[in-house]
Amino acid sequence: MKDRPGAAVRLFVVDDHPVVREGLRLLLEQQGIVVCGEAGDATTALAAIPAASPDLVLVDLSLGQESGLGLLRAVAGLLPRVPRLVYSMHEDAFHVQQAFAAGASGYVTKREISGLLALAIAEVLAGRRYASPRAEAVLGTVTAEARLAEPLSPRELEVYRLLGEGYSAPGIAAELGVSRRTVDSYFARILEKLHLHGMEALRRRAAVDRDREQLAPDV
Repeated sequence: MKDRPGAAVRLFVVDDHPVVREGLRLLLEQQGIVVCGEAGDATTALAAIPAASPDLVLVDLSLGQESGLGLLRAVAGLLPRVPRLVYSMHEDAFHVQQAFAAGASGYVTKREISGLLALAIAEVLAGRRYASPRAEAVLGTVTAEARLAEPLSPRELEVYRLLGEGYSAPGIAAELGVSRRTVDSYFARILEKLHLHGMEALRRRAAVDRDREQLAPDV
């Protein structure tokens, strides 16, 4: 957390698009926020973040082949006092819920006005949870029970993604190189975490989330 009165906020940016990182640097430094480090993937970020001593870590959820959700959890374990703010193209309830469950302090979508990002930074540094208008709107469409959904592990997210792409259970097993019984175990855990009942409900949810991801602008 920022504990240097009068000092500029130090922000570490994790986004797999160099152009986005440069744009964020220009935007935020105009507002007195110092970008003290940046990375395009989770592995590089975890190695660099401690030495950068940030007040806040800004995380995209799509990091090439990696998921920003895992990075959120890792940073929380590494530097529990440093808040994590998600800045993502994803605007669906699944990703917003999963981000907060994985330890995000705030969530802003990339299609919203740039001023919201500075507001979100100020809010989470003050110790308050922040959801941008688009994020709050999708959260308002889900039940209280669904809001309590546990975050999926990286492997569970992979199974969920493949299910949304139309893979069958045997197909997922072949794709991941595991047994059908292992895939069934993943299904059971995902159903429990998402508070869903039955494979048909899980398939529908996975397909809807996949469609939203494909339609989201890759900013």
